[in-house]
Amino acid sequence: MGEKPTPLVNALGGLLVIDKDGGMTSHDVVSRCRKLLRTRKIGHAGTLDPMATGVLVLGVERATKMLGLLSLTTKAYAATIRLGQSTVTDDAEGEVVATTPAGHITDAEIASGTAELTGDIDQVPATVSAIKVDGRRAYARARAGEDVQLAARPVTVSRFDILERRDIDTGAAPFVDLDVVVECSSGTYIRALARDLGEKLGVGGHLTALRRTRVGPFTLEYARTLDQLADNPALNLDIDSAVRLAFPHRTITAAEEQSLRDGRWLDPIGITGVHAALTPDNRAIALLEEKGKRSSPAFVIRPRGLLD
Repeated sequence: MGEKPTPLVNALGGLLVIDKDGGMTSHDVVSRCRKLLRTRKIGHAGTLDPMATGVLVLGVERATKMLGLLSLTTKAYAATIRLGQSTVTDDAEGEVVATTPAGHITDAEIASGTAELTGDIDQVPATVSAIKVDGRRAYARARAGEDVQLAARPVTVSRFDILERRDIDTGAAPFVDLDVVVECSSGTYIRALARDLGEKLGVGGHLTALRRTRVGPFTLEYARTLDQLADNPALNLDIDSAVRLAFPHRTITAAEEQSLRDGRWLDPIGITGVHAALTPDNRAIALLEEKGKRSSPAFVIRPRGLLD
């Protein structure tokens, strides 16, 4: 047996922010990154549909342990919605189930429809989704021919703006393509917004393009394609940079640092939610959460004995 390859990152690791190509699953991206950085310790902070492109956040080495603590509750997308055609998957990858002329739909009607889908809404997820129904993914049940009925769930759409309208005359039923920007809470399905907008307008609709432009604080500005990563196999953000970007923080003394490295708690200072404990030279020691009279470690980044 050959020797295990030496990882190209240190044991602390950090984050990769990938600009995913279309046609790849999130697991495909993880597998490729594992090969490029020569480590198995890579995981993703939430998936992105194969059709979609854009921001996918991955944790590497020890930073994988903080993925569940990242505040990735808000996301932003650029998308194209086609009015006049419905598909079984609510996107362009599914079989067309209905076609209806949409050219008569006015801009005012479209604006009214998007307004109804903005704010705090109850959304029925796309049938072909990763939501589990009795232990099995909804998409697996749907592809097996089952009639999958998913319950509506609350989501928040803070922005649903139309950037451009294009009327597409196919010679049969005219379509209307809408380039949109959506900002929303985690768990919102952009495919479902396309479907619901089409239903409200009486012509059906589906998603033809989707690009995620932001996840929490991680924008395309931080992202690299897999080809760019192959040319320079290194982290986008080391663990200290990632923590400073993703979390509010408090600065700690040398004595507090030693306490945290041993897993002990500090006195609270009034910070809400998960936050970082940083040394004066900006090294991240732990992620903390205040409860009552304790500020306790949610994750010790540099426990005693771990080499920096």
